[in-house]
Amino acid sequence: MARYGMALDYKNCINCRACESACKQENSILLNKDHYRIWVGVKEIEGEWPNLSIASSVFHPSQCQHCDNAPCQLVCPTNATYYDQNGVVRVNPEQCILCTYCINACPYDARYVDDRTTTVDKCNFCADTRIARGESTTACQATCPTKVRIFGDLDDPNSEISQVLSKREYKQVKESLGTKPKLFYLI
Repeated sequence: MARYGMALDYKNCINCRACESACKQENSILLNKDHYRIWVGVKEIEGEWPNLSIASSVFHPSQCQHCDNAPCQLVCPTNATYYDQNGVVRVNPEQCILCTYCINACPYDARYVDDRTTTVDKCNFCADTRIARGESTTACQATCPTKVRIFGDLDDPNSEISQVLSKREYKQVKESLGTKPKLFYLI
């Protein structure tokens, strides 16, 4: 089995939002702005307290961080949030009771309530669509015109993501929380 992760060369992001559209189309997500699995934010302040600096606007693509130590999974009373065989944090809608504990526990604001299923939803690295069909990339990566996203197996030293992470510096969002996110922002 693989252990999937994603590297983001976020400084290449031009805010075209093709990734958001591709994700919604691939995963049949409602086009309403409040329904998302991935998104592009704007970051204008860099650093952590007390060492903050004002930076020029940088587009900041984000999504579920697929943490190895996911707070959302730890608080789920029905085990609806679980790790699949590839280390992807998933939600089983048949077990979700909509308690929203996972939404409150997620430090990345990466979950939302899907009004169609009345369950919590989030990015799953296209595990039940593209990956299930044997494809090797996510919809958001495949559609990005500036090649911001690199998806792959973190345990395969020959995968593109492993090669990039071995050669480039990166940071992780809220790394100090001990969640061990599997999204890597290339510096």
